[in-house]
Amino acid sequence: MDELDSAIVQALQRDARQTNRDLARQLGIAPSTCLERVRLLRARGVIRGYHAEIDPAALNRKVEAFVSIRLRPLNRDVIDRFKAALIELPEVIAVYVLAGDEDLLAHVTARDLDHLHAFLIDRLSRPREVVTFRSQIVFQSAQKRVRERLPGE
Repeated sequence: MDELDSAIVQALQRDARQTNRDLARQLGIAPSTCLERVRLLRARGVIRGYHAEIDPAALNRKVEAFVSIRLRPLNRDVIDRFKAALIELPEVIAVYVLAGDEDLLAHVTARDLDHLHAFLIDRLSRPREVVTFRSQIVFQSAQKRVRERLPGE
């Protein structure tokens, strides 16, 4: 990615709904150049998609937690199957495979603490592969919406 590609990516992260003409004007390039650059960024997989950011509370998701999970037996098939089943649960919004003491980290949401507790006890702890889990409730969060290319090669 060159400097123009990086500028396009940053601008789209700030506002993916802007028109191609507005984006081109902001970057000081021709609309045809901008359109072709964005098309190439999509084709190369740099831009993977566009989305709307929705307030979780509007979806009745007022509680967030991170749940660390240990599985046994620990092998690729068990991890892949469990990860695929976990991400299908409505409370789960992300799953990460980890190195270290825990094998997976799940970002979950719930209506309230009772719903979270029921999810953990009734759904997460049931599969025989789950050896243990630990939950951490999120009180506040901040996310970086515009990600820049790190220095280096």
